[in-house]
Amino acid sequence: MNKTQTENSISPLELQRRLAAGQPAQLLDVRTPGEYANAHVPGARLIPLDELNAAAFCRERKGAGTPLYVLCQSGNRAKRAIEKLEQAGALGCLRVEGGTQAWMDAGLAVNRDESRVLPLMRQVQIVVGFVSAVGAALALAVHPWFALISLLTGGGLLFAGLTGFCGLALVLAKMPWNKTSICHSTACCTPDSK
Repeated sequence: MNKTQTENSISPLELQRRLAAGQPAQLLDVRTPGEYANAHVPGARLIPLDELNAAAFCRERKGAGTPLYVLCQSGNRAKRAIEKLEQAGALGCLRVEGGTQAWMDAGLAVNRDESRVLPLMRQVQIVVGFVSAVGAALALAVHPWFALISLLTGGGLLFAGLTGFCGLALVLAKMPWNKTSICHSTACCTPDSK
């Protein structure tokens, strides 16, 4: 194992090297459609984590011996997707270290769709900022107990930052504007991903 690769993961630069060398590979992106539309690794197939039916994916997967590189935004969802896939019997799953963000930070090419949907984390920031501001204004104008609203939203952000789990992001990902289909061919979506 080389320095660019750790157990069950691969760096974006090493993955790019393998792809450029023509090595067989399957890329699975488990982010939301809005995140995928904003920027995705060329050739990555979109199946959001909350829609991933691991057993169906394994049954329908072509080239089961081909390495499966799993991406999300930073790596946490990819880790959970790999756990689901391995429990369903998938072999050769590798998490792309740092996800799509690390891919872009390395200066590697991405595809972007003409989408008007804000990235999911910006949506989270807008909601939390708005709710916190309303809570603070109500605490100043109506009753000090409304400060609990700002305390709860701040605590939620702290929890999300420490754990990598954001419940608000999961809720927002299910909103209709984040569910719009951005796939124009079977290269990124299949019936089992809907």
